[in-house]
Amino acid sequence: MLILATLLALATPALAAPAPCITMGTERMPLDKRQSPLDSLSFTVGKSEVKLCYSRPSLRGRKMIGGDAVPYGKLWRTGSNEPTMIHTTGPITVAGVALAPGSYSLYTIPGQKEFEIILNRSITQWGHESAYTDEVKKQEVGHGKAPATVTKAPVERLTFTAAPSPDKAKTLVLEWDSAHVEIPVAAK
Repeated sequence: MLILATLLALATPALAAPAPCITMGTERMPLDKRQSPLDSLSFTVGKSEVKLCYSRPSLRGRKMIGGDAVPYGKLWRTGSNEPTMIHTTGPITVAGVALAPGSYSLYTIPGQKEFEIILNRSITQWGHESAYTDEVKKQEVGHGKAPATVTKAPVERLTFTAAPSPDKAKTLVLEWDSAHVEIPVAAK
């Protein structure tokens, strides 16, 4: 029995692990001193391992989404510090945008009823919108749409969760302030 279990374990291909979260500027802004802590979310879509890395800003009494800091219709880094990044070990789609295995930055353009989702190959720029230069924009993989609704109560800290969807897909749920956004993620 032990021999059979060993043979099965050797014959079963191991899923590659997604890339670790990339951090920048830690010499001037150490991770443990940041107001917006680094967080990550790992989940499986089909046969692909997916990891989302993002910083979690807080409201601290401010109106953020739809306010001066994150206005509707303007590019948002979808977090703070480094750009929000998604790493995948296999082909997936995010908001309908096809991604090959690799690492991508994720930006959004918030709207009251819908967020535009932007996926980009560039992952070395600082997350602030001013770092989204023409050179970075040229590396966009694609744009998709995700429905936005209003939460029952304000969400203090930016949070992502992965909810199950049909056919082994996931819904990447973004909640912050009064926004609830459902971003479809599926195997390709």
